Amino acid sequence: MSMTAPLVTLVTRGKKAAAGAGVLATAAALGATLLAAAPAQAAPARPYGTVTSSSGLFERQYPSTDSAVRGSLKHGAQVGLRCKVRAQNIGGNTIWYLLRDRATWVTAKYVDNTGDVKYCKDVQRSKVVHYPAAKRPRG
Repeated sequence: MSMTAPLVTLVTRGKKAAAGAGVLATAAALGATLLAAAPAQAAPARPYGTVTSSSGLFERQYPSTDSAVRGSLKHGAQVGLRCKVRAQNIGGNTIWYLLRDRATWVTAKYVDNTGDVKYCKDVQRSKVVHYPAAKRPRG
């Protein structure tokens, strides 16, 4: 049985019932819309950045396009930012961000930051996590 059949019957019985049916239909539609909405993902703690490049963004071992690619981020990805440095100029922007949860760098040219990102020289050394160098196969 559909939801519209009882509502049509209520509309034919009188104006008060029609008004009540309208409110009921609106509430049912609103409830269905809210239940169908995807749960929002929480943003990382500040400062964080959102990737703006439609093609995504490479994570680099060092703040330079000459450095090895260590991963990639998709458009719209949100990542925690530890600190920033001035390095290679990318499209007029010399800022590079060190990611908070891994030892990789991304250019600020394609990251919209939220919150105050301090320069790495101003971050206390005890707060900067030092990651061991990646082991490479020999041969």
